[in-house]
Amino acid sequence: MKLNVSAALVRGILIGLLLFGAVSAFAGMVLCSGFNGGGLPLAYLDGTPFSSYFVPGLILGVVAGGTQLLAAVGLLRRSGWALIATVVAGFGMMIWIFVEIALIRQYSDLQTIYFSLGALELIAVFALLGLAPGVVRDLEPARERVAR
Repeated sequence: MKLNVSAALVRGILIGLLLFGAVSAFAGMVLCSGFNGGGLPLAYLDGTPFSSYFVPGLILGVVAGGTQLLAAVGLLRRSGWALIATVVAGFGMMIWIFVEIALIRQYSDLQTIYFSLGALELIAVFALLGLAPGVVRDLEPARERVAR
């Protein structure tokens, strides 16, 4: 499938996705840690190592939100480590959702949204690396770069 979009557009969309992930994770941290789950029943935590939403909220904000923000800042600064940070942030978001579902044994449509967010971040990294030929028009495929 040829999308033929610019690397700048993919990078801009990726930064937007990362900032959305960071802001919403920080908002989730405030709701969980400051307002004891923001209305979520404490019964969801039965059978987990947590007795309140405080620690899960901190983990959400610091780990999930922090990696999303770090990756966005790296991309904005065009740092050499930015794509690796984005892969960590994308996988981190997906792992967060897997663990959340496994621990609380509840499902919400928001989990699909945030899992998809992580997956989209990874897809954008693949496109920027040239691993999806025909998607980004101003990148040569990675195989050709490696062959030189």
